[in-house]
Amino acid sequence: MTDRRVIPPGSTIGMLGGGQLGRMTAMAARSCGYRVKVLDPDPRCAARPVADECLCSDFADVDAVTQLAQQSDVVTVELENIPVASLKAAAKHAPLRPGAEVIQIIQDRARQKEWLREQHLPCAPFRVAQDAASLADSLAALGSPCFVKTTRGGYDGRGQIIAARSEEAAQILADLGGSPVVVEQAIAIEQELSVLVARSVFGEVVVFPAACSQHDQRVLTWSMLPASQLSPTIAAQAADIARAAAESLQLVGLLAVEFFLSTKGELLINELAPRPHNTFHTTERALGVSQFEQHVRAVCGLPLGDPRVICPSAIVNLLGDLWLPSRTPNWTRALQVPTVRMHLYEKNQPRPGRKMGHLSAVGMTTQEALDRVLLAHSLLQSDR
Repeated sequence: MTDRRVIPPGSTIGMLGGGQLGRMTAMAARSCGYRVKVLDPDPRCAARPVADECLCSDFADVDAVTQLAQQSDVVTVELENIPVASLKAAAKHAPLRPGAEVIQIIQDRARQKEWLREQHLPCAPFRVAQDAASLADSLAALGSPCFVKTTRGGYDGRGQIIAARSEEAAQILADLGGSPVVVEQAIAIEQELSVLVARSVFGEVVVFPAACSQHDQRVLTWSMLPASQLSPTIAAQAADIARAAAESLQLVGLLAVEFFLSTKGELLINELAPRPHNTFHTTERALGVSQFEQHVRAVCGLPLGDPRVICPSAIVNLLGDLWLPSRTPNWTRALQVPTVRMHLYEKNQPRPGRKMGHLSAVGMTTQEALDRVLLAHSLLQSDR
């Protein structure tokens, strides 16, 4: 039986994961009057400065996860790559939202793709390859090119290779660290978009407006909301598909659904994420409720917030490259752009491609917001 307990303000939320998503969720939870305890293997994780307590431990440490759950009134996640044994251990001591069954489906790309197919939810043609021979067969059957992805881990473009020839199969598996792998047919894309769905423990469902985004080398560059360039028909279709996915999973919390809109006008699901999502950082400024507060409301059993658009907004990611080699971004120039704000994650070590923060802006239109935030980003690299 589903545990439908309401977790009132003043209670403790346990968070598995202390990256930037955990940090921003913790900040929203603190604003709502909750205490927050975080478990993360990094002793200097982004959430540490804003959490009441941070346990430094590997996610596979069942004893540490049990300790977190015993000291929490509800447990949630900021990333999906948590061992199932740890999730089940947490659920013995506190409500786990979303549940282990949901996370288990989503954390394995092969299982996720097969679940989408079983639910008749649209995605690009794919196969699961168990060895070099089946990978070669998959590449031949799906055509050229294909994306070959690890079934576990990998994010921001990691853990995947673009493949064109069956003869490359053995080398591809070696480069990816072995099998199994998911082989996806490459799609000609007109637009990348995402939809966020919140579902409470009582079955209340709220769908956020779609966000449009752009990636560079499969890492998010910018996102804007609302996606005013989408036709109302496509936006409604994406919302319906995302809602159906959340309902089928019986998810409690947030579900981000990444879509490709193909040049043929087809909406295809790229991936699911059972947590806050980078493309919806805009919600802190654009909507009546941010994704982070909505996550808190959903997992605690509070009424869900109204995500109506207050004003258009856009964000641009700040990668570690801005700090390298040994330089300081020009915050003074960037923050002179009207409505621009900075959101830094307090990560100590910049690395190429590492997300260190983001800039946000609002405007009368999404294009104005995007123009402002991109201008500010360019000024970060100016000398004076």
